Amino acid sequence: MGSVLSKAAVTDLALQWALFLVAAYFKTEKFYDLAGSATFILLSTQSLMHTGKFYPRQLIQTALVCVWAIRLGLFLFMRVMKDGHDSRFNRVRNDPKRFFIYWTVQALWIFVTLLPTLILNSKDEDRQLTTRDYCGWSVWLIGMLLESVADFQKYTFRSNPANKDVWISHGLWKYVRFPNYLGEILLWSGMFLSASSSFKSTDYISVISPLFVGYLLTKLSGIPILEKQNLRKWKDNPQYMQYFRATPRLLPYLY
Repeated sequence: MGSVLSKAAVTDLALQWALFLVAAYFKTEKFYDLAGSATFILLSTQSLMHTGKFYPRQLIQTALVCVWAIRLGLFLFMRVMKDGHDSRFNRVRNDPKRFFIYWTVQALWIFVTLLPTLILNSKDEDRQLTTRDYCGWSVWLIGMLLESVADFQKYTFRSNPANKDVWISHGLWKYVRFPNYLGEILLWSGMFLSASSSFKSTDYISVISPLFVGYLLTKLSGIPILEKQNLRKWKDNPQYMQYFRATPRLLPYLY
């Protein structure tokens, strides 16, 4: 397992830092998310090839990573090309030191998030599929659908010129303010659950994967940044503030 993880870590960092040099030279973030998604595909398939066993659990897990990465990567790339920029990078694309931190954090996010899959794909022995596998894949499917539908609803909403400078509050966005992030957390939780059916006791350290995704989205780069931007734009709008106070962040009726 050690060689799989070390090879993945080195490949991950080398790739993100090399692409940072290109992005910093051209002062662009347009391929940032696409690079992240491509790295997920590269590392998961690289780890799958390590043993060459291709057990059903490994094949399904790797396929689910690739499906998620292709869908999200292409969606985010199309969005940034249409918008011409990503507002998350407004204050960093011209600052190489801060821009470098973003690319390094992306490398960390990729590696930690993929830990359950990397550990699973390093296994030389197979175990029979269990209820835990099917439960994990079901959670992944729910999360994938939530994220995909939420992204589509918001993209369609923003594509209408009549909705310029208006927030979305219908569809899934009626029930929580960040349904796409709820989907993201759920799908990686499902990936850990299914992978864990083949784990030894020490492998459970990879529970850090869904925990890290949840912390990153709720405390660091996801919700906090977007909420700050939204409040800056609409804090004087009574209708938005009513939506903000009445609609849970992530979990209907809870949070």
